[in-house]
Amino acid sequence: MKHINIPVFIPHLGCPNQCIFCNQRHISGTVKFEESSVRKTIDDILSTVGSDVSCEIAFFGGSFTGIDRDLMLRLLDLAQGYVNKGLVCGIRMSTRPDYISEEIIEILKRYSISYVELGIQSMNDDVLRYLKRGHTSSDTVRAARLLKKNGFNFVGQMMIGLPTATKEDELYCAKEICRLGAGACRIYPTLVFSQTELEELTLNGEYKPLSLDEAVERCAAVLKVFNENGVDCIRIGLCDSENLHSDDTYVAGPNSPSVGEMVKSRMIYDDLCEAIEIQSGLTAELTGKVLHIECPKGLLSQVIGHKRSNICKLKNKFGFKSIMTIENPTLENKTIKFEIKEENSCV
Repeated sequence: MKHINIPVFIPHLGCPNQCIFCNQRHISGTVKFEESSVRKTIDDILSTVGSDVSCEIAFFGGSFTGIDRDLMLRLLDLAQGYVNKGLVCGIRMSTRPDYISEEIIEILKRYSISYVELGIQSMNDDVLRYLKRGHTSSDTVRAARLLKKNGFNFVGQMMIGLPTATKEDELYCAKEICRLGAGACRIYPTLVFSQTELEELTLNGEYKPLSLDEAVERCAAVLKVFNENGVDCIRIGLCDSENLHSDDTYVAGPNSPSVGEMVKSRMIYDDLCEAIEIQSGLTAELTGKVLHIECPKGLLSQVIGHKRSNICKLKNKFGFKSIMTIENPTLENKTIKFEIKEENSCV
């Protein structure tokens, strides 16, 4: 069954400070939160979905468990009403790790919470301090353990290319999210938005955003960590609808509606390179040979790569005369097979 979130944006409500990269009002397109419009927002979206679609009401954009308590309870009661009527299957929310407590846990237990999304971003305390996050990695550990102990699933949200962060920091963050028991993750390359401190740092030359190629490479590295640990990645990059093409919003950074597909394609390329080198040996002469690749149905575009990037890079790296790709419906999951041949042949 297809799944969608019904997003209810509460921009910056509940956040105790302003992180240097954040301008949720611009990103969500919501400047002022109108509680009276929430029911209409939910009803309008529900009216467009079929019976074959599973829906969750998702409170995004701010730190939901840190907003005014009465408002939080009213919104949860409203959402629970839709669950009780069978119109949606659950409720999810995004929040900060330091806004998860025993008291909050006891409140959430009254409702049909499917996921709590934690804005972790980094597990390096120096990076968090530079970002002015206002919480530490130990807050993340405590929040994750509280959620798991009380039977809640959580999503670990992390960012790539943050100021002062290294590739090693990002890999460590991904491994920690897995170790803490996340049921899923989101990976966000850092973008620079207007009216943020990060915009000033960028314009002053103190911060250099990643190029799209750099972001794809680094996202692929952490995605591999999540895949190896069985943690599903439900999103790479912000939604294309989140005002990312407005000159008044987006300033700089690896902004592409195709970034998710590009990352998955890059991970396939990295895995193929590693497997080819292991099978053939680093010193084997592959120039002039043919590479034949088989993949499951639906994966061919990722194998070929954005604008045939994987085909071009494999040819350049190994000297293959040609590369043949074909879908094999008998292959399971994301299994990819390859064969190196002496002569050009097509199956």
